[in-house]
Formats: sequence, structure tokens, C-alpha cells
Amino acid sequence: MALPIEDYAVLGDTGTAALVGKDGSVDWLCLPRFDSPACFAALLGGPEHGRWLLGPKDAGAECSRRYVGDSAVLETTWRTGTGAVTILDLMPIGDHRADIVRRVIGLEGTVTMRHEWIVRLGYGKIRPWVRRQDMHGAEVITAVAGPDRLILRGHRLPVAEDGRHVDEFDVHAGEEMTFSTTWVPSHHPLPEPVAYESRIEETIARSEAWVAKCTYEGPYRDHVVRSLVTLRLLTHGGTGGIVAAVSTSLPEELGGERNWDYRYCWLRDASLTLEALLESGYDEEALLWRSWLLRAAAGDPQDLQIMYAVDGGRELEERTLDHLPGYAGSTPVRVGNGAVRQRQTDVLGEVMIALEMARSLGAEEDADSWSLQRVLIEELARHWDEPDNGLWEIRGPQRRFTHSRVMVWVAFDRAIAAVERHGLDGPVEEWRTLREKVRDEVLAHGYDPGRNTFTQHYDTDEVDASLLVLSDVGFIEGDDPRMLGTIKAVEEDLMRDGLLLRYRTGSGVDGLPGDEHPFLACSFWLVEAYVHAGRLDDAHALMQRLLELPNDVGLLSEEYDVGARRFIGNFPQAFSHLTLVGAANQLERAEGRDGGGTRATRADH
Repeated sequence: MALPIEDYAVLGDTGTAALVGKDGSVDWLCLPRFDSPACFAALLGGPEHGRWLLGPKDAGAECSRRYVGDSAVLETTWRTGTGAVTILDLMPIGDHRADIVRRVIGLEGTVTMRHEWIVRLGYGKIRPWVRRQDMHGAEVITAVAGPDRLILRGHRLPVAEDGRHVDEFDVHAGEEMTFSTTWVPSHHPLPEPVAYESRIEETIARSEAWVAKCTYEGPYRDHVVRSLVTLRLLTHGGTGGIVAAVSTSLPEELGGERNWDYRYCWLRDASLTLEALLESGYDEEALLWRSWLLRAAAGDPQDLQIMYAVDGGRELEERTLDHLPGYAGSTPVRVGNGAVRQRQTDVLGEVMIALEMARSLGAEEDADSWSLQRVLIEELARHWDEPDNGLWEIRGPQRRFTHSRVMVWVAFDRAIAAVERHGLDGPVEEWRTLREKVRDEVLAHGYDPGRNTFTQHYDTDEVDASLLVLSDVGFIEGDDPRMLGTIKAVEEDLMRDGLLLRYRTGSGVDGLPGDEHPFLACSFWLVEAYVHAGRLDDAHALMQRLLELPNDVGLLSEEYDVGARRFIGNFPQAFSHLTLVGAANQLERAEGRDGGGTRATRADH
């Protein structure tokens, strides 16, 4: 069985990413892209589904980990009864190829290491043709099947044993051994080996130079920086697509069926990621993502999807991988995502917030980018009053979700701002009329005066954590009695052991069996809602509680099981990290300190 989710760390090269456990096993890696089939899939099964283990033979070795500086280069140290050893793990950034480099460094005494290289392509299903070859004067091991070739290099290569390649060797103090796995298309020639020294140094230097641009200097800087570095790893450096997570099918309930594929680019999640980057000093990222958006959304606005592949592709048909037993027996294992065909009316609001923030920070619109926004707004004007599946991708009946309607108001509001503040052209009077019509409808049908709270949708008295963003996006003041009542209702109905659920699954609104755990982004939203309501002491208290949850290397999953004190859901989760950044910046602005206070915000309009 795979390790607890919190025992994994992420490696990445802004093209794809790997998950490596405290035992030294790379249990998840999709090559060459985030949404490619996995070649190491032990995370959702066992070693027989592919992994790359490089760690001490002693299973009881004491482990400590850290990222080197502000990079994604992982340093793992094990101490045994006979010595100590460190492995430096990284995926070099910026060389337009996919490599994992693993350097073993003897620190003290002697440590016996276990090396196991099992490649299984096609999400652990396809056993490749594996052989030893001579390449550039050195022996390597290659694994080939269909379009994929993986090459293992190193000072000492493992040997074939029953469909695996395994080895044991001793590392003494002062010794170093370096290994690498490289992916190339199978029809390409074998590539030159990685220049290990220069690539390790350059990868660390590039990351730290990027972090140096961060404008946030508040008390939560270490957590903000790690979250920003993680968001960068989830952004494809070539296409500009931003994925929601590295993994698929890590369950929202152990043994349950709420298992989804998050390795795609949701317009909403990508917009929110962009907002977190923009308010932290990263302006250039806006143009890269806007270019991706133009390509992905090109064509008939009626064909706009809520998510796309990393390259903007549209075919994300959901299917199950029945050969995989699932993480902790949680089935089905899914690839693709059926929500791609859903109607989620809130999405354009988030897109327009991000693009308005970019404009406010000096990003100039070109004719194509503003033309696309106008076309999408015009399409929204024709269909905004239809029911939808909502922010949480409800698989039950479509509803008129209050959050979705508020984000329709936001979309028109930011389109108006584009005309009034930035001199762009558009039917601003028509948009003003629609904006007020939407607002009046929300106040009439999405608010329960008896309980003094906004509601999840127009046909219920249930609440939803997404209602906490209403003040953050500028729909209502944070200290308005209706907003204060909403915060109170959310606290009463959705709080579980100090953290927030998204909504009550027992209401049956999502059409799925089973339960889920507190969704971390919702608690960060509550931090921001407290700030807007003037409850700064409560905001800091909850923020400090939340910052006890990241694992030993500062990463967060989608959800958190408070009782078992463990991560649940896909990992690392962009939504969790971007809301951490947003909450920290919101607190910084409220305190009146420099840093985030000079940046454009979500509520600017």
C-alpha cells in the first residue's frame, strides 16, 4: 500500500511533476506532461504498477526532509544504526526535457541502500521492453513501449530480477553516487546525459531568483513562498496551462468513490492561481496564461469548456482504470473528468477578475484578448439565468446556485471596469443593466431573511462555504449584517473540528453517496471573510491553526481528516495553496503593512 499522502513531497520541472515518499520511492510520475499516462503508478496500487525506489534498506531508518532554500530540490536524510545518508532529488528546470536526478551522499558511517526501478507504462498496465544498452560510452538501461522511452543512468545500475531491476549497495561517508531517469519519445535517439553539477546548481538558482520577486513580506512568508513555488510547479512553462493538482483519484473519503482526476486546467482554478501570483508580485505570468486562454477558448463561445488539457486540448473523456486497486482501496480510479461537459456559470467571473487584476497592474490588452472577453461576456448575457452545476461540480440536478449568480455579477462588473477604467470598448450601459438585474435576483432569491444568511442555491435553506467569497469579490461589504449572518451560519453548519466543509453532503445536493472531509480552501476563505468583517483576531487565530497542517515540507492536499490527522484528496492541491496565499495577503493589507497592500486585489472594481 502507498504511504500516507502527507509522507510525499513533490518534484517538478514546470512540465510535469513526481511524488516521492519518505521511503525514497517515486510512486507517481506522468511523462512527459502532467496529464500524460503515468509510468510510475504505485501511488494508486503497489510496486508492481511502477516505482523508482532509492532509499535505505533499513525500513526503520529515521527520516528528515527539507527543500533546499526556496527551490523544489528535495533533500532527504536518513539515519540508521550504522550511519547517515542524504539523497538530493530534483527535476531540472529549463532544459526542455524530462529528467529526474537523484544524488546519494554518504554523511556518516555506512548505510546499505536499496535500489529498485520498475517501469510500467500506461498507468501501471504496460510492461515495457527493457534492456541494457551502450550510450555515449556508458551502459544504460532503457525501457520502451509504444511512444515512450525511459533511460536509467547511474554509477551503479541495478540488475534484472523477475520483471524488475534491483540492487543493494553500501554508501560510506564522503561517497557520492548520482542516478537519473530520462524520458524521450521512443523514435528519438538516446539523448546526452544530464550535466549533473550545473543543472542542480542552475535549478536552485533559477527558483531562488524567481522567489526573490515575491512582494509579500509578512509574518507568514515561509508558507507563502512554499505555496508560490508549488503553484509555479503546477504551471506548464511551455503552454502556460495551470493544473489543479499533480495526481488523480486520491480519495475524498478513504474507500469511497469520490475520486477525481485533477491533472487538467480548470479556467476557475487557473484564474485563482493567477490572482494569487499577481497579488504577490508576479505580473509576467498573466501574459503567459492569457495566451494559453486565447488558444484554448478559440472558436465558438458556445463551445467554451470549464477545463482543458495542459496544451488546450478538449477531449477529457472520463474513464476508469480497473486494473488499479486505488489508493487505500478507493475505487474507481479515474482518468479524464466528466465535469468537462458541465455548465459552471461562475467560471467567467473568475477569469474576468484575474484579467482585470492584470490590467490594473499594467498588462495591456491586445485586440484579440479583449475581443475574446467581449464575446464571452456577450454569450453570458444570453444564458446567465440558466441553472448550472456550480463551483463544486455537482453531479446531481442543476440548480440556480447563489455563488454562480454572484460570479455572473462579477463578470459584468469587471467588464464594466474594463471600459470605465481602461478605456476599452463595449456596451457598458447594457452591462450595467444586467449587473443590477443579477444583483436584485440574488438578493431576492439567494438570501434567507429568516436566518439572515445567503443560501447555497435558490431552492434551499442550506449554506455553502463558497458564500464566504461574496465580500472578497466586492458583491457586498464584509461587515454588512447579511454577510455577518452568512459567516455565522457557515460556522454553525459547516464547521468540523475547527475546519470547514464545503457543504453538507447529507443534503443530497451532489447526487453522490458517502461523505468528505474539511476542504482546506474553505477555511482560508473564512480567514478572508473574518478580515472583511473586521474580526482580525479570529482571522489570525484561524490562519495559525491552518498553518499547523502543511506536511514537513510545507505542502497541502485538498482536504484534511481532522480525526485521523492526515491528508485526504489530490495532492499537492493548487486550490489549498492559492487560498493560503490569498489569506496571507488579505491579512497583510488589513494590517496596513507594505507588501501585498500595493497590489491589485480581487475586490478592485
